[in-house]
Amino acid sequence: MIELGIEFVPRDLYWKTTFYAIQAEKIGFDYLWITDHFNNRNVYVSLAIVSAYTERIKFGPGVTNPYLVHPVVTAQGVATLNEIAPGRVVCGLGVGDKTTLQMVNIEQRKPLATIRESVHIIREIASGRNLEMQGKIFKVSGAKLNFKVPNPISVFIGAQGPKMLALAAEIGDGVLINASHPKDIEKAMKFVREGAEKTDKKLEDLSISAYTSFSIASSYDKALKTVIPVVAYIVAGSPEIILDRHEISVELASKIRDAIVHGQWKEAFSHVDNDMVEAFSICGTSETCIEKIDTLIKVGVNQIVVGSPIGPNMRKSINIIATELFPNFKK
Repeated sequence: MIELGIEFVPRDLYWKTTFYAIQAEKIGFDYLWITDHFNNRNVYVSLAIVSAYTERIKFGPGVTNPYLVHPVVTAQGVATLNEIAPGRVVCGLGVGDKTTLQMVNIEQRKPLATIRESVHIIREIASGRNLEMQGKIFKVSGAKLNFKVPNPISVFIGAQGPKMLALAAEIGDGVLINASHPKDIEKAMKFVREGAEKTDKKLEDLSISAYTSFSIASSYDKALKTVIPVVAYIVAGSPEIILDRHEISVELASKIRDAIVHGQWKEAFSHVDNDMVEAFSICGTSETCIEKIDTLIKVGVNQIVVGSPIGPNMRKSINIIATELFPNFKK
């Protein structure tokens, strides 16, 4: 069965994000992910408010990273949310956005070891256990929460490169494949299978998501205008192997990244072309979006996340999803 998730970026006032979350739950979304970047509103404050106004939808940070936030703090955050909404909390974890981290001079060192150790820390601490750990990246001596955690919290790992995809399938409860194009999802599934085989997992036991940049509107031009800034960030943060696959020059991606880091938004967005939009988003009318989602499902994912920006008008775009997309995927 296909599950459907939605991502919100908490750049709007808290009550708007909460309103959209209520709307998402009402129409039948299974998961709600809220991004974690220092230049937007705090993810855990946003999720806590959302939890008070929803009853069913599963939710969590999508994704947080261990470079800006130590995994014991992440464990504390999701465990506290789990007290408020038992059994509904999940944790999305990844290496973070290269461009945003560059703004605060943080390097994504040893990403595989960092994620592996972070997942272990989050699971142990969020399960209420006492943790002693001397890892390559993290040293933890006797860390333990002072409150009980009633439910285990699933950890989803955001991934794009081959080794991280395999690791995500090996140690994660779910894989958030940061891609929108079937070519990328098809390649990713090969590494997801390899990772799952290391621990004798069956693919059907994993939640495997296409975590897309998504923009739906009544016309392609309206959807395109809204998705360009998001695509710029994706291009800026994409590994060279992904850029090569879509014949996007590393030099151009670097130009976009430098412009974003220096706040030159017009310059950054001017470099985004239709090929980039096609490679890194699902963008267009409902007919186009249905066709593209169908293709991703056939490649092997069992969750579709409609990610930022959703569309030019959030409320209207969610309504289009409810009336024109959901009948095709929600039986």
